[in-house]
Amino acid sequence: MKMPAPDQGTIARRSEIVEALRRIVPGEGVIVDEDELQAYECDGLTAYKQLPLVVVLPETTEQVSRVMRWCHENNVKIVPRGAGTSLSGGSFPLADAVTIGLGKFNKILDVDFDNRTVVAQPGVTNLAITSAVAHEGFYYAPDPSSQIACSIGGNVAENAGGVHCLKYGLTTNNLLGLEMVLPDGEVVRLGGKHLDSGGYDLMGIVTGSEGMLGVITELTVRILKSPETAKAVLMGFPSNEQAGDCVADIIGNGIIPAGLEMMDKPAIRAAEDFVHANYPLDVEALLICELDGPAAEVEHLIERVEQIAKDNGATELRISRDDAERATFWAGRKAAFPAVGRISPDYLCMDGTIPRKALPEVLRRMREMSDKYGLRVANVFHAGDGNLHPLILFDANQPDELEKAEAFGADILTMCVEVGGVLTGEHGVGIEKRDLMPVMFGEDDIKQQQRIKCAFDPDHLVNPGKVYPTLHRCAELGKLHVTGGRLPFPDIPRF
Repeated sequence: MKMPAPDQGTIARRSEIVEALRRIVPGEGVIVDEDELQAYECDGLTAYKQLPLVVVLPETTEQVSRVMRWCHENNVKIVPRGAGTSLSGGSFPLADAVTIGLGKFNKILDVDFDNRTVVAQPGVTNLAITSAVAHEGFYYAPDPSSQIACSIGGNVAENAGGVHCLKYGLTTNNLLGLEMVLPDGEVVRLGGKHLDSGGYDLMGIVTGSEGMLGVITELTVRILKSPETAKAVLMGFPSNEQAGDCVADIIGNGIIPAGLEMMDKPAIRAAEDFVHANYPLDVEALLICELDGPAAEVEHLIERVEQIAKDNGATELRISRDDAERATFWAGRKAAFPAVGRISPDYLCMDGTIPRKALPEVLRRMREMSDKYGLRVANVFHAGDGNLHPLILFDANQPDELEKAEAFGADILTMCVEVGGVLTGEHGVGIEKRDLMPVMFGEDDIKQQQRIKCAFDPDHLVNPGKVYPTLHRCAELGKLHVTGGRLPFPDIPRF
């Protein structure tokens, strides 16, 4: 993985940049010491590290606006950063860019139970929103495994999902409004507490834009009433293929669980050793299926899921007896990523998404790739919507193992596209999948995406070097291409 060469002219102006930032954010809001900058040298994609030019920690939207305006006027790049939990390198720092950390934007500004909304600053953690409304029987549905640490602003940047996104949607389906600072410092508001907005769906463009269009400073999200009943079914299978078939049959029978997750044997053992969730260790694959709603409906659906599991050869079937046991079932799944970190010095977490029917084939091919590269892989994923999270285990201290892990990951993601899937489900492209974009998109597709980037950020100053393997100048993308002496669509009036 290579990043664009740092601009030496910007680096030479570091003192000037630091002085300007300190005028905008006084006190301890500007970090320049090398030891302190190391806390920002990477995000959740820890395989790659680089010190930022400088870090600024604004506390108000006005300060963010002034920082963005100054950088825009002085041609200085910006990298927005939330909690730094991105697994695709979305907040990877640049040696010639100002990292804007939003950790001080950590307040919930409004809780409105009548309208079922919460207004929060971007640095508020995902779990904190549920914690703020749980006493009235409400919760925030999208729940990434990192919800105790990841920020709601970062969730919007990556369009994060989680266990419950199968039934209740991703971040984009639960976001109602936002405040955002554009690259030139202008502050705009999109949406609000109302259900929908007229005109272009600009929030849909911003959600999942990976911090490339501006900096979000406030969000309005939807909260839901907690279901009357929720139960989890733990299902063990003698093979990954049988578990994959069971997932397809559950959805194929018209059952939409609140969550439907899968772990393979390496992930099961790691999670059990870490959390002691009483998982069966004699199975090759484990499914956790949560069903929620009215009690009668839940009981009926559990009977149907049990029968589907038995028809697919399940050797272990357990139904949670109470909320405490249900939470225990989920504890291992939620802690699977740190659990795998205990059995390997390093790992890369992939994030491809595939059609559910392709699960058995994809799992089989991943085993073959594991043998090919001589690297172990542990699978933890949102099986219900086909969002895979293969964890490739390696040791960066061993020669060539990082390169092998990268090649293994590229093969997995390429396979996801081959079987009808996509490169990412919720982690984003960042730098991790940037060079694989042509596997999924043609040149014209990528150029069209870049035109949206140009509409917001014509100078390419915000989070550059991410998502697009080849950056086209906005002036080039705005031109009409003449072929054979003829303009495209010559019958369309030109203005």
